[in-house]
Amino acid sequence: MTLTELRYIVALARERHFGHAAEKCHVSQPTLSVALKKVEQRHGVILFERSSADVRLTMIGEQIALQAERVLEEAGRIREIVAQGKDPLSGPLRLGVIYTIAPYLLPRLIPSLHSRAPRMPLYLHENFTVNLAAQLRRGDLDVIVVALPFDEPGIVSRVVYEEPFCVAMPTGHPLAMESLIDPEQVAAENLLLLGIGNCFRDQVVQACPQLSAPGGTTGALEGSSLETVRYMVASGAGISIVPASAAASWPQQDPLLLFRHFTEPAPMRQVVIAWRATFPRPQAIDVLRAAILDAPPPGVIRA
Repeated sequence: MTLTELRYIVALARERHFGHAAEKCHVSQPTLSVALKKVEQRHGVILFERSSADVRLTMIGEQIALQAERVLEEAGRIREIVAQGKDPLSGPLRLGVIYTIAPYLLPRLIPSLHSRAPRMPLYLHENFTVNLAAQLRRGDLDVIVVALPFDEPGIVSRVVYEEPFCVAMPTGHPLAMESLIDPEQVAAENLLLLGIGNCFRDQVVQACPQLSAPGGTTGALEGSSLETVRYMVASGAGISIVPASAAASWPQQDPLLLFRHFTEPAPMRQVVIAWRATFPRPQAIDVLRAAILDAPPPGVIRA
């Protein structure tokens, strides 16, 4: 099979739609459809089950699509190796960042990285950890910024900073009388959490004994993002636990919002950069880490 045919297979396996796959490959739908039909006829196998409503991989098709991804990733490394030989800090770096870090890291990272590597622009993508990990393994991303725990085969990670949690509350809340908050004081009643699937939600639940008990989050409200949670808290809907970088980035003189730190040892998360062990531009990773340490988000502790 040619690399072009492999790209068609991978695109259709991901999109499950001929029109969408053709758009990803920058060809017409008939071109992609005919090419894949020829592959099946040439090798005597059926890769896709076709219907008017859906396109599904057959068992053999799943195996071939998975192998095709690996082949395309390895082929792509040829271009990366050539670029590395010329200048590892020249050319884009594809960076993925989880939602609860990106708004507070990127405004400081971009100028810091640009001063160190002006010919290495960032192609940025925000998503959940599980999705970023999959994109990193496939080679769609070069490096990601996520929070521990994070353990993936073939992926190298390195801590860049630790980030304490703090409590956000509306002005006049009873807990505002406390200078420090014990994690055991945090209960689900009037608590705002991020939605299920967000790793920061999981970390908050693990940090607070009452929340980690069976049924401990029953009654908690949910927000779609930290910014949404911030406005819900300011409106008086309840309290929330937020990362220090978010709290330090929000207006400190907001008359509707207060922050309190936790008692020691305060709950916190470790933030890492992670990349494939085979990534051919290690100098780019080193420069990215140095740029983060030069200008970390507010409120964090450098590793």
